[in-house]
Amino acid sequence: MNLIAVIGVGVVAAAFSLLFKQYKPEYSMMISCIGVVLIFSVILIEMIPAFSTMRNLMAQVSFSSEYIKIIMKCLGICYLTEIGSQLCKESGQLAISSKIELAGKVMVLVLSLPMFEELLKTALNLINI
Repeated sequence: MNLIAVIGVGVVAAAFSLLFKQYKPEYSMMISCIGVVLIFSVILIEMIPAFSTMRNLMAQVSFSSEYIKIIMKCLGICYLTEIGSQLCKESGQLAISSKIELAGKVMVLVLSLPMFEELLKTALNLINI
């Protein structure tokens, strides 16, 4: 990962955000959002080989690809929730930030219910044997 580029984008975005916060506060938030999107894009591009490797490993152990999709979606929800929550906290909107976190937790729970159901069925089958 080109960590220096990520740090550079972050520092430049933070500096511009602080600079604009004094004169045009509405632009400050927009600059922060743009910086976050740029950094997150670089991270996602760097993670593509990791996703490919995970897919290959799961194919070798005959693990259901549906579970991998659920796990990846939950991971994405967690990252997006954290980013949205932090942006709201930065702008002073703590109530909205906490609701975004709650929504993320609920979405992960709803998305992972099929996995919990399968796990419970497996446990019950093992107990009955």
